[in-house]
Amino acid sequence: MDSKQVVDLLYWRDTQRSGVVFGASLFLLLSLSVCSIVSVCAYVALALLSVTITFRIYKGILQAVQKSEEGHPFKMYLEQEVSVPGDVVHKYSEGALRHVNTGIKELRRLFLVEDLVDSLKFAILMWILTYIGALFNGLTLIIMALVGLFSWPIIYEKHQAQIDHYYGMVCSQVKDVVGKIQAKVPGMKAKAE
Repeated sequence: MDSKQVVDLLYWRDTQRSGVVFGASLFLLLSLSVCSIVSVCAYVALALLSVTITFRIYKGILQAVQKSEEGHPFKMYLEQEVSVPGDVVHKYSEGALRHVNTGIKELRRLFLVEDLVDSLKFAILMWILTYIGALFNGLTLIIMALVGLFSWPIIYEKHQAQIDHYYGMVCSQVKDVVGKIQAKVPGMKAKAE
């Protein structure tokens, strides 16, 4: 899936496809919040098997009544190749390894206080996350992120002028406050860009 397809999915260009992806993802996450992952996988597999077995029996009865020789209803899918090419695995594993190494280097830089201001920002972020973690568990945050991911692009597209106006006001206020704090705290002068 390329980036254009993802954008089309999130902007609800094809409402049926976006609805199916959003609904299935939300259903899966809500199911995981109630049951264990083993139970959810078993129930999904049972539901899928129920549909395919029922369809296979229905087609078999239909072929017997109509005396036709259509064959197996899933023959087209059974003949398709389903293996994952090795070069695709290497491509994505190398990309994942690159991201993991970058993350490890960044964490080393933050925890070993290479830059005091960045380490303090990281400490404040972790402190804020302790409060977020006390209010929500990880699955709730993922559900909220999914809902936001599918709703924010449409909201922004419809109300872009107002959102940009208020975002600009907030950014200027934050810059003013940060500038005042940096001016008063020794050793926290703004970096030259």
